[in-house]
Amino acid sequence: MLLAQSAVLCAIVFAKYAAGAPASLASDSGSATATSEQAQKATNVFASASSAVTLPASTVGSAPPASQTVPFASDDPNSQLWNQTSNIDPEPIRESLGATILGPQNIPVALQNPDLLAPPTTDQGSVPNAKWPFALSHNRLQTGGWARQENADVMPIATSMAGVNMRLDAGAIRELHWHKTAEWAYVIKGSVQVTAINTDGENFLGTAGAGDLWYFPPGIPHSLQATDDDADGAEFLLVFNNGAFSEDSTFLLTDWLAHVPKDVLAKNFKTDISAFDHIPSRQLYIFPGTPPKDDAKAVSDPQGQVPSPFIFPLSQMKETELDGGDVKIVDSTNFPVSTAIAVARVTVEPGAMRELHWHPTADEWTFFTNGTGRMTLFAANSNARTFNYQAGDVGFVPASFGHYIENTGDTNLHFLEIFNTDKFQDISLSQWLALTPPDLVKAHLDLDDETIALLSNSKKKPIVVGPA
Repeated sequence: MLLAQSAVLCAIVFAKYAAGAPASLASDSGSATATSEQAQKATNVFASASSAVTLPASTVGSAPPASQTVPFASDDPNSQLWNQTSNIDPEPIRESLGATILGPQNIPVALQNPDLLAPPTTDQGSVPNAKWPFALSHNRLQTGGWARQENADVMPIATSMAGVNMRLDAGAIRELHWHKTAEWAYVIKGSVQVTAINTDGENFLGTAGAGDLWYFPPGIPHSLQATDDDADGAEFLLVFNNGAFSEDSTFLLTDWLAHVPKDVLAKNFKTDISAFDHIPSRQLYIFPGTPPKDDAKAVSDPQGQVPSPFIFPLSQMKETELDGGDVKIVDSTNFPVSTAIAVARVTVEPGAMRELHWHPTADEWTFFTNGTGRMTLFAANSNARTFNYQAGDVGFVPASFGHYIENTGDTNLHFLEIFNTDKFQDISLSQWLALTPPDLVKAHLDLDDETIALLSNSKKKPIVVGPA
């Protein structure tokens, strides 16, 4: 048997060599004829040998189904095991995994974070913390209001954006100031009158009500003052496109003038030094004031008004209705001045979810305003981690991380997806699969025809998916 196989191999090699020899190597036509005859003899030898040998069947064929390559994924639904209103002592146990806690634990925090204490088995590897409650931020208390912040100091994963939650009593003023970064804002309650000028000396005055936005480019000086439209004043969210931002590093009018020699001030404004006898010795930051008039107008300006308003009336924008919720999207296409930050205001109804998706190039800074939610971040290379969120929490998703947001409560979930970009963009997993050849999807996921047919319903981006 071994000799026969060797003969076959030798015959094959000889036949290929003889047949492939170029004519120029033959010294004459007789040699060429001899070579041809040798090739024929080799072929006859190969035919004879192959008839005496039974070769094994070829192992090369069509690729095996995915299920034959790796095991099937677990059928465990990995649902959230409890919530913040559950009347239990939570334990780090999921089915046969884990054990009880024998030492002390912070039960209220454990109830708010079930997927950290008893994570789904789909979680794996390492993903940095992507949750920060403003309730854990140090609060700066002032006469007339307060401010607390989130930045990379408290949530290191959030390298590209930071946020400030600020409150002003009616009439209180966040003093004239500017930043090295852009400032984007969402009014949570009440209304705020804002003023500003641009580099061309054109000015602006406007009022942003609850649910509205404002935006100031880097370096643009502005002020914020709560009106008395609401007796309690106003509360708002500020977002800056730099994770290292600190509210304590703002350029403030009073802070600056307190550190300029008074004779320089007098020269600059062409007046007597005594005119500055009563300027503050240090920054005011937030201080009480008289509520602005409803009919207030910008100071008459020979340069005119800014060409593009710094305020966007998001509260008046019609939402796009979706299966399981709605969405409003604001970016530079409809708010031209907002060239560094975009937002999607999303509503997810009970039992629904913000679909599986990712954002190709922009990070997402998420602020939850109502309800409770759950989000898993997929960071590639089998790294995934699930977090739970309540109203007042901040989440963060780096660019291209796959994720979803599921409503885990019995009321509507509202949140803001805020991005460090001029234009909102995302990739829908459902739409991607629906617009990929079905056979290719089947080869990856081994889905049946019925499921493949359902994918065709997602050729338009779902954004929010309602209950099945």
